[in-house]
Amino acid sequence: MSEQEEDFAAMFEASVAARQFKRGQPIDGTIVGIGPKVAFVDIGGKGEAEIDVAELKDADGDIEVSVGDRITAMVVSTSGGITLSRKGVRNAASQKEIEDAFLNGLAVEGKVAQEVKGGYEVRVARERAFCPLSQIDIARTVNPAVHVGQVYAFRVIEYKNGGKDIVVSRRKLLEEQQRANEAEVRKSIVPGAVITGRVASVLDFGAFVELGGGIQGLLHVSEMSWTRVSTPAELVAPGDQITVSVLRVDEATGKISLGLKQLQDDPWTTAAATFPVGQVRTGKVVRHADFGVFIELAPGFTALMPLAETSVDRGADLRKALPVGTDIEVVVLDVDQAARRIRVSRKAVAEQREQAEVRDYTSRKGGDAPVSIGSLADKLRGALGSRAEE
Repeated sequence: MSEQEEDFAAMFEASVAARQFKRGQPIDGTIVGIGPKVAFVDIGGKGEAEIDVAELKDADGDIEVSVGDRITAMVVSTSGGITLSRKGVRNAASQKEIEDAFLNGLAVEGKVAQEVKGGYEVRVARERAFCPLSQIDIARTVNPAVHVGQVYAFRVIEYKNGGKDIVVSRRKLLEEQQRANEAEVRKSIVPGAVITGRVASVLDFGAFVELGGGIQGLLHVSEMSWTRVSTPAELVAPGDQITVSVLRVDEATGKISLGLKQLQDDPWTTAAATFPVGQVRTGKVVRHADFGVFIELAPGFTALMPLAETSVDRGADLRKALPVGTDIEVVVLDVDQAARRIRVSRKAVAEQREQAEVRDYTSRKGGDAPVSIGSLADKLRGALGSRAEE
């Protein structure tokens, strides 16, 4: 591709991105570069926008932001790219500007001063405004103190009694941004995609993750880790930023299934090498079933010990003989990596020891033990022969 063609392609891409926005739409972005006259703002996958450096200066003429800082601004132009302005979202200088923002649906910038009953006191210019707790964020605020001291853009939703009663909402602006981004976000949510999101809520069966644009997916507890997880709260908490893999998207219902363990190394790929057949391992009884006992050999690896391999007499109470939490020695019988199954035996431990005693005895005698050594050697030989026939 020629340089002219590359320039045209870049201009075309910028034009398409710009059409996804509307004039007057508030947007959050990150400062990625500051030039003599223009600063560049990263607004996500849609590219970069421009803002006049003069709008980033304080009353003394000094630039009040740095590369990496987040700002809220308004889209003022989408012609040939996206141009932003902080006018209308900067600190209103007077009560009149706050009233104008209310009447014209503009955003104002305010600082969360303190928690009050039912919400927060927000300082907009020299005025006090009230933001209800439910309007400070889209996600439920578990720890209200996290917002105190933060500077946000707010929508003025009530302006009464000549400015004595001002109510603001940050949630309104966030929801507008979500609606604007929803279509694009949905395009990126396909099976196999890796997405960074925020944990919105944690329940007994999993966690809902905010993926952007108001879209949430379910991270089921079974998809959180290769090791056993008792409760999702062990690994995630509301507000956590996590990277997940999209497992399934149900087009009919819109439900999205997510996975976390898929981005971790799968320990089962080395299971055969980790648990060679014939090896004696110490494991822990974790649960019982009608057909056997499950033994945890290591984090993420639970093996089945069939009833016939437990050395427990038929008819005995298996739960009493091998209570949950008991440490026992077992022999690895086989490993099926594809099916993620391991079979172990407690009975084989005793048989291996008997075989070892026979080998030790015969080596000390210089050959096969004579028949006259007694019933113990006969019994051991019988054990060896039966295992060989199996």
